Amino acid sequence: MTAHPDRTVLRGGTVIDGTGAPRYDADVVIVGDRIGHIGEVAPRADDRTVDCRGRFVMPGFIDAHAHADGAVFDSDVQLALLRQGITTVVGGQDGVSYAPGSGAWATRYFAAINGPHPTYAGGGVGELLHSYDAATPVNVGYLVPAGTVRHEVMGMDRGRADAAQLARMKQLVADGLAAGALGLSSGLDYVPGIFAGTAELAELCAPVAAVGALYVTHMRGGYETNTAAGLREVVAICAPGEAHDGVRGHVSHLHVDADEAERLLAEAAASGADLSFDMYPYTRGCTLVSMAVLPPEYSALDPDDAVALLSDPAQRAQLREEWFPAVAHKPSLGPDWPTMIRVAHTPADDWAWAAGLTLAEIAGRRATSVEDATLDLLIAGRLEVSAVMAVREERSVENLARLFAHPAHIGGSDGIFVGAVPHPRAWGAFARFLGTYVGRSFSWEDAAVHLSARTAARFGLHERGILRPRNVADIAVVDPSTVTDAATYDEPRQPARGIDDVFVNGRQVLRGGELTGIRAGRGLRRSPATSPETAAAEPLPLQTNSQSPTKGTA
Repeated sequence: MTAHPDRTVLRGGTVIDGTGAPRYDADVVIVGDRIGHIGEVAPRADDRTVDCRGRFVMPGFIDAHAHADGAVFDSDVQLALLRQGITTVVGGQDGVSYAPGSGAWATRYFAAINGPHPTYAGGGVGELLHSYDAATPVNVGYLVPAGTVRHEVMGMDRGRADAAQLARMKQLVADGLAAGALGLSSGLDYVPGIFAGTAELAELCAPVAAVGALYVTHMRGGYETNTAAGLREVVAICAPGEAHDGVRGHVSHLHVDADEAERLLAEAAASGADLSFDMYPYTRGCTLVSMAVLPPEYSALDPDDAVALLSDPAQRAQLREEWFPAVAHKPSLGPDWPTMIRVAHTPADDWAWAAGLTLAEIAGRRATSVEDATLDLLIAGRLEVSAVMAVREERSVENLARLFAHPAHIGGSDGIFVGAVPHPRAWGAFARFLGTYVGRSFSWEDAAVHLSARTAARFGLHERGILRPRNVADIAVVDPSTVTDAATYDEPRQPARGIDDVFVNGRQVLRGGELTGIRAGRGLRRSPATSPETAAAEPLPLQTNSQSPTKGTA
């Protein structure tokens, strides 16, 4: 038989395939962009070989919630992802990203979260997905962002969409899905998503339901004590009704105590809702400072208008006297909000010193009130200011571990790569899942289900997430004895350890812990389940199977 000219053998490793079945020792053959064989492999003179002895060969991890839409072109970001074994990120999150449209509004509004895209100059989801093809070593999937859709049709109108506007929005969603989007996202604490009612969102889910895609949501109300109300709205949107016959739902970055989460998720399941959720292994969050401390109408303004308003003495006085006392009563913040908000990013050069400091510390250095210091910070940064947000009661590792073990959980980092002192989750979340929560939340076999296989199934990526012949060769080689996160809140840009070799679409993009320079990534398009075997992959069981795949010789 003629040897394939593009064959790589991962030799001597232990395969954890993503099905939940027990691990087994085997070689893995990559032929082109596919897995050619798993089993005992006879050597050939022209093989490229990777020694995997003592390491696990696992399906590449899929980050179900990442803000790498523009940052993924940066080599430091690529290294941060690949050193965690992440081979695919899902962008278009929280209802705000570049497509459809010119991308100008979303780039400006989410400048501190997504950053700019280096090449997208407008068009639709198809053009954006094409921008990732062979341009990065990491795959990028995309959700049609409902806030961007609403802005394209209604701008910052706070009113209810009329029939014509709703029809135009639904068409934009349908067009994005036809171009390959994995589903629809909403961000109901951001503008203009905050202005969209439940009925409007259900209508936008009609084209999503029609193709069996996923509705992904940053719920309304800021989570924690408001989680129950947020989940009730998700269930109402996903339930069969006049708009559609039911749509699968997914809750982004769930934040709530394990007891409450388990109760609420059980109630949602009992109602018939098909829900999953992602959750990162940290208790602190990260968001725009303006969203946390200003009335929502400020986010709806052009930055020039917002800066002018915040600079007006009468408006500042009103905010100090009437609005900031209300911030002290927000369930997610409380009276300690000046010490809970720590600046991650500002574009203002003369405020660069503020990165890594709390608002209280900034006020102290400026010898002014925390309210005035906050307003001055936002003015200088033209509202492009993000922060790491502490919580009033940090949950324990054991509390988090219970939710990561939940059968509806899949891995997500909510990684934001913009800023001098960003949240460490972007550099460490998936390594922390492995280094801290294997043995607490799940076994290694279950980790491959939570971080790869179930995510692929939920998002319609049916040739990924499981190591089996003919599937796409997205593979992470993991050292179980050393894998850990290195990023901290003080030093967040530290790459993870223990994952040194990674393959994307069959090409080695990380070798010895360093980028190879190969841009094997693609803009991933949603695909329907193509066989009973792949259709049955969702939901994947967490129970292990005592039978290992049949081994052979290739």
